[in-house]
Amino acid sequence: MKTDSFVERHLGPTENEVQEMLKTIGVKNLDELIENTIPSHIRLKTDLNLPQPMSEYEFSAHIQNLATKNKTYNTYIGLGYHATILPAVIQRNIFENPSWYTSYTPYQAEISQGRLEALLNYQTMIIDLTGMEMANSSLLDEGTAAAEAMTLLFNARSRDQKKSDANQFFISTKVLPQTIAILETRAEPLGIELIFGSHEIIELSSKTFGAIVQYPTKYGQIYDYTDFITSAHSNDTKVIVAADLLSLAVLKSPGEMGADVTVGTSQRFGIPLGYGGPHAGYFATKEEYKRLIPGRIIGITLDADGNRALRMALQTREQHIKREKATSNICTAQVLLAVMAGMYGVYHGADGLKYTAKRIHSLTNTLNEAIEKLGLEQLNSTYFDTLQVNVTSASKLKFIAERNEINFLTIDDTTIGISINETTTDNDLNIILKVLSEAENKDIVTIDNCSLCISIPKGLIRTSDFLTHEVFKKYHSETEMMRYIKRLERKDISLTDSMISLGSCTMKLNAASEMLALSSSSWNSIHPFVPKEQAQGYQEMLEGLADDLTIITGFSATSLQPNSGAQGEYAGLMCIRAFHKSNNESHRNICLIPASAHGTNPASAVMAGMKVVVTKTSEDGNIDVVDLKEKVKIHKDNLAALMVTYPSTHGVFESAIMEITEIIHSNGGQVYMDGANMNAQVGLTNPAAIGADVCHLNLHKTFAIPHGGGGPGVGPICVAKHLAPFLPTNPIIKTGGSTAISAISAAPYGSALVDLISYSYIKMLGEEGLKKSTIYAILNANYIKTRLEKHYPILYTGEKGFAAHEMIVDFRQFKAKGIEVTDIAKRLMDYGFHAPTVSFPVAGTMMIEPTESESKQELDKFCDALIQIKKEIEEYVEGQDSVLKNAPHTQTMLTTDNWNYTYSRQEAAFSLPYVAENKFWPPVRRVDDAYGDRHLVCSCNPIEDYMD
Repeated sequence: MKTDSFVERHLGPTENEVQEMLKTIGVKNLDELIENTIPSHIRLKTDLNLPQPMSEYEFSAHIQNLATKNKTYNTYIGLGYHATILPAVIQRNIFENPSWYTSYTPYQAEISQGRLEALLNYQTMIIDLTGMEMANSSLLDEGTAAAEAMTLLFNARSRDQKKSDANQFFISTKVLPQTIAILETRAEPLGIELIFGSHEIIELSSKTFGAIVQYPTKYGQIYDYTDFITSAHSNDTKVIVAADLLSLAVLKSPGEMGADVTVGTSQRFGIPLGYGGPHAGYFATKEEYKRLIPGRIIGITLDADGNRALRMALQTREQHIKREKATSNICTAQVLLAVMAGMYGVYHGADGLKYTAKRIHSLTNTLNEAIEKLGLEQLNSTYFDTLQVNVTSASKLKFIAERNEINFLTIDDTTIGISINETTTDNDLNIILKVLSEAENKDIVTIDNCSLCISIPKGLIRTSDFLTHEVFKKYHSETEMMRYIKRLERKDISLTDSMISLGSCTMKLNAASEMLALSSSSWNSIHPFVPKEQAQGYQEMLEGLADDLTIITGFSATSLQPNSGAQGEYAGLMCIRAFHKSNNESHRNICLIPASAHGTNPASAVMAGMKVVVTKTSEDGNIDVVDLKEKVKIHKDNLAALMVTYPSTHGVFESAIMEITEIIHSNGGQVYMDGANMNAQVGLTNPAAIGADVCHLNLHKTFAIPHGGGGPGVGPICVAKHLAPFLPTNPIIKTGGSTAISAISAAPYGSALVDLISYSYIKMLGEEGLKKSTIYAILNANYIKTRLEKHYPILYTGEKGFAAHEMIVDFRQFKAKGIEVTDIAKRLMDYGFHAPTVSFPVAGTMMIEPTESESKQELDKFCDALIQIKKEIEEYVEGQDSVLKNAPHTQTMLTTDNWNYTYSRQEAAFSLPYVAENKFWPPVRRVDDAYGDRHLVCSCNPIEDYMD
């Protein structure tokens, strides 16, 4: 074994196992397997032009060298991003812990109770601080949350407002510039007219359905918006308050002002800057909007024994159910970051948050007094942490500040902003004053010590309690906090326990060597709006990653800005929209989408101002080309795009793909390829080879960023040359093309910190390793297919009988016996496995994707479990108790004195010998989804609040 070869650590099967698996599949070698799987006419004729792979040791030296090119100055820029202190107990036990960062979105609630509780804590914290009634479990960033809030209010317009086409949305000019940019992007395709001005003088018309204000404003001034909100409500205009979450520990809450929606970021709750992300955006609103809230909501319900359990609530409103009728395309959110922010609240509690907020405010007061002593004018009459200072020359000050390794916000030629943060010390204030004194040729003013003092007007000081639930009071010592995190961790299945073979989700290895750099302050402490020359390490890494992705996809250019796959879809479609507009063909608004597509596809198309036309699927699971031609013929004059997943969501490389893309192109449309299944393409074929014009990639699937329990994700888009001019920009740091669309995400490069992982993955695998990973992914899938097809129908295969990197196993025939696919999913938990993707894209089936990282031993355990379950199905008699119907079985069930079941305890919990070696005990029995939706509770309330 080559111990310096990363690919040998990344791939699961050994060379000997590969030969055994090929024999089982019935092919002589890997070449024959690929020839039977991928149509020859789309195979790449040459190798990818990528550098030779680095060893893990070589890469460690390389990334450390890059890190030295990042300058970690004391940055007081603010604008929604602040330096923080991540408690070491959270960093060590969550951020750096694969049991937390390798878990999946908690669709299987019984084996996700730990992170569900952590997210419930987060929701409770958001609800309490904002004074609202409901909150979701995170969004992608503050700007996205604001855009989602605007869309919610647009969809929630009264009947009269819809009838009169009330389509105006007011934006205070004091809202963060990156938020405004995203609002502009989202508004145009939906027909929303944006009105800008001051909330103090604006006269809202009957056409104005919504408004947004910033609290405190982008440059730090605090306003009490109570009167404005009251006035807006009298006009039937609903109001969004974008609020600094930490400030709400001392400021009157938006809920107390009457806000309809409150949005923002939880980045200040210990989350590293990371050059812009990932950070968890928050979203809180009134209960009357519960069916319109974007993203995931964690709710309380009961399990089969009547015990308290948690699960994702109201899923019927999400894109995977409602598709083009969904109000949002949000899929991946920022779960890992929300968990960390929630734990920050748990660790510090209300008193700790108040102390931190008061300390920041007091430092700001002390600095303000010293600035006045310098003879400088400070413009904010009321502030929390940010001062606006008039100076003689902002450019001169910038030069001196950077020489002293400090960054201020330049507002204009004679005005700067200084935002104080959690890491600021008395000594830092003296350095700030020294720099100001030098720039203004003034005598130095110094500070001896800063005491806690509040200068906020009485009417704006928070008087209401928050974080009163016991979870925010019990875990303030590190010992107790460490044990609490570990208790929650033990309740969840992650890749540290077993394979998670979720189809279309690519739960592959997230190697430790890919993750290490994320903990380095040289990478995680950079503000997204520092000058580029201070982030040269980031610039080289991001440019290198973008170049590699461009080569891998065969395209011309890449944008790393979209911070989820769904955002990538939206960005790609908006580039297509801009392309048609540039050709004076704005009327092209028809988007063709196959019936088998993921729900984000139609939801994204509608958000991009397109009308969805669904094309049929043939009996063999492919796009029905005849139906496609008919739809194209009908809509050729208005055809904008086709959205296609390749290989298909049915796990098949469709041989007609180039014919399909040619049909679209010859009728004036563009082809958008969903990159969800790119793990079956890399190095063997690519989107350009099949005729696509744009694709998004899921770096949290194909390129090894961990799923984090439901985020972070990164969804960059790669485009052909004619679409490159339209790649998205940012209002502060220019990115994108020559005629760029406005921002998709708040930060210029999206979730830049975790891009390090994909950069690492590509650099350590190289061309040969990437290709080998794809081949092994196809090998592992076909091995499972071969073992299972003797026991279950495999729904679709390619023309030669092979699967791509995933397959659909059909369980519908057992419905006649009273067995549902859900029973099988829950029973797999007793065998130590997270279920594959259930009932997508076909109801009553499971889609299985093992990835290249799993060994033959693990694949065999999984197959053995499903084969054993087949025997249990055959033995099942409807109406009798069953290991299937009672699954999953908890330790409490197994250890009670009374065992009133017809099967044994061993059959329930240890049906196969391997289970005992590493038994995972589900902490709750099967949850009651319907009860949870009927009795909706989404915060840490006492159990009496939801008991009948």
